[in-house]
Amino acid sequence: MLPPAHLVGTGGALGAVLRYAVEQYVTVEGYPASTLTVNVLGTFVLAALTFANAGNDAMLLFGTGVCGSFTTFSSFSVDVVGLVENERYAVAAGHALGNLAGAAAGVGLAWLLFA
Repeated sequence: MLPPAHLVGTGGALGAVLRYAVEQYVTVEGYPASTLTVNVLGTFVLAALTFANAGNDAMLLFGTGVCGSFTTFSSFSVDVVGLVENERYAVAAGHALGNLAGAAAGVGLAWLLFA
């Protein structure tokens, strides 16, 4: 069995590769769709693990490791600031609200499926 640090590191590596893949395949010209995608999916996965009462090792590997490196609050923040700096105020507000609403929907769906 791997020690906890190795679980987090292994999950982090997997999450980073998955994040990169989403960045390559989920593109919308002029909109940070990949950031929205990873944040909503990652929230759903973390909520599903939580509601399914995943064990400590699974939470370290998938929750802290995979979801921690897959989701991205920093990119979300930079995306919003960039949209504002480009005077795309409605898109910036929609992106911020979309991330929050999408995350809430991910938690709700996980609750329906796993609680």
